[in-house]
Amino acid sequence: MAIRLYGAYTPGTRNRAILQFGETTESKPHKQLTCRRISRSGRNNAGIITSRHRGGGHKRLYREIDFRRDKLNVPGRVASIEYDPNRNAFICLIKYTDGDKRYILHPRGVGVGDIVTSGPDASVSIGNALPLTRIPSGTTIHNIELKSGKGGQSVRAAGAAAKVVAKEGQLATLRLPPNEIRLISQSCLASIGRVGNVDINNEGLGKAGSKRWLGRRPKVRGSATNPVDHPHGGGEGRTSIGRKKPSTPWGHVALGKRSRRSGKYSNPLILRRRKGF
Repeated sequence: MAIRLYGAYTPGTRNRAILQFGETTESKPHKQLTCRRISRSGRNNAGIITSRHRGGGHKRLYREIDFRRDKLNVPGRVASIEYDPNRNAFICLIKYTDGDKRYILHPRGVGVGDIVTSGPDASVSIGNALPLTRIPSGTTIHNIELKSGKGGQSVRAAGAAAKVVAKEGQLATLRLPPNEIRLISQSCLASIGRVGNVDINNEGLGKAGSKRWLGRRPKVRGSATNPVDHPHGGGEGRTSIGRKKPSTPWGHVALGKRSRRSGKYSNPLILRRRKGF
């Protein structure tokens, strides 16, 4: 994916680097696979802000993605590669031989006209979905189910990939993107290959307005606020936070504290935990 670099013609183009969308082939989504999405702006059903710094942004249509890949043993052809405003990865429109159409995540290296299938009898090639029992060790995978039949929940971001390390009994050992090593049932499905749009991390928005278009509102440093608003606020001039550890606006430890529940059901399945959780 090519990235266009801008010169400092205006303050908004300084440090600006935008994706060129060379891999995408269609500008409008398939109408039957879209639905209305209402922006909640980080509010719950009572209108109280539960996720800060959200709101505004461009109106979006939600594309219904087939994370389950339950169209077994039916080959499908990649009709188009499209941009999805609801995620940083691209999506593919698949036209199956029985006339059905579905969206899947775009695997890196898959182009228009390629054939993809899902099921235990599918070949181990990029874009196909197979149960982990049929995937050999050392294979790069994405869109991994954590519970059989529930659909892919892990490794779905742009450029993300996991690897099958070993298989023993009914469990497979996977190395996930943040270097977490986890056990997953071999009956779960996973797609072969890496998620496309790997250059998304090299993108530079260049100005605050670009972030507002994405639905993100401004953030304020705690040390720049008043003491009534944040534990780091107040003081004359630039002062230290006055605490042993950085705090959240509600007084809890902000950095370094483990946030994962101690009694979570999947703790025995995690052999090496990701950093900070």
